[in-house]
Amino acid sequence: MAQFIKLYNENPNPKEINKIVKVLQRGGIIIYPTDTVYGLGCDITNTKALERIAKIKGVKLEKTSFSFVCNDLSHLSDYVKQIDTPTYKILKRSLPGPYTFVLPGSNSLPRVFKKRKTVGIRVPDNNIARAIVKALGNPIVSSSIHDEDEIIEYTTDPELIFEKWQNIVDVVVDGGYGDNYPSTVIDLTTDEPEVIREGKGSLNVL
Repeated sequence: MAQFIKLYNENPNPKEINKIVKVLQRGGIIIYPTDTVYGLGCDITNTKALERIAKIKGVKLEKTSFSFVCNDLSHLSDYVKQIDTPTYKILKRSLPGPYTFVLPGSNSLPRVFKKRKTVGIRVPDNNIARAIVKALGNPIVSSSIHDEDEIIEYTTDPELIFEKWQNIVDVVVDGGYGDNYPSTVIDLTTDEPEVIREGKGSLNVL
């Protein structure tokens, strides 16, 4: 059964953060809060964990559209081709925030993502999510948690999430109620930014 760990966004407890990081380093899967909906995440460097998430989501790993959750923009050069100044200005203006930016993938992507031409990068405005990534030392691969309910697309109550996922994942992080709106997805790989999905993030950043 999964561990249920309560954390406060204002000041996440470092001891509990380290517990979560150890689980990720062992190839575990976590459910954690972001500045939008709750996410399913694992260590980007752990292929077995990535395969587990793909299986849970019912997709082939190579075909997944997981986003890479970073603590700040310092990991960008590890996974993204060199970007121009206007693009960087948009990122700097918007992050941390409720956005997923699609950027051109670099040659140094993890092996399982080598065939990807693009990657989705997130830096959530959520201290818990960023503290986990910072302590881990590299991004986590993430996918939103959907609800089967036809009216509510995303589960917002961490206790209900735990009830449903306790035998599937290794840790459920309770960071309070989540949002019911996903991130705004913006493609920055072409000459003009293109909005792929309008979500929580305002389009005024463009």
